Amino acid sequence: MTELMWIVGRIGLGGLFVLGAVHHYLEFAPIAQQMADRRLPLPRALLVVGSVFQAVCGLLLMIGMYATYAALGLVVFTIAASAMLLDFWNMTGQQRQGAITQLQSNMAIVGGLLVAAAYAARG
Repeated sequence: MTELMWIVGRIGLGGLFVLGAVHHYLEFAPIAQQMADRRLPLPRALLVVGSVFQAVCGLLLMIGMYATYAALGLVVFTIAASAMLLDFWNMTGQQRQGAITQLQSNMAIVGGLLVAAAYAARG
């Protein structure tokens, strides 16, 4: 049962990031513009590199290859992306609350990724 939960969990977590990378590809221009609006350096290049990174790490986690490193890479990615894109401190009202809610979700995902990294490292 534990092995089945490990497989389903890593497919779910890794798949979340693979789908995120696909979304970035499908909505490339608006997302790059949003990053430019936040004054991030080289937004198009940053979006490409970040999307490829999250897709590769997500796939590695899904298949269980280098799962510890993939999960830890996704932890760093999630924290960095949250810091760059969820600038709730510059928002008010519903927009601020939405960004805070997204940050809370991202931190829960980070927790799941840390559990996955620890489980894979035991292995």
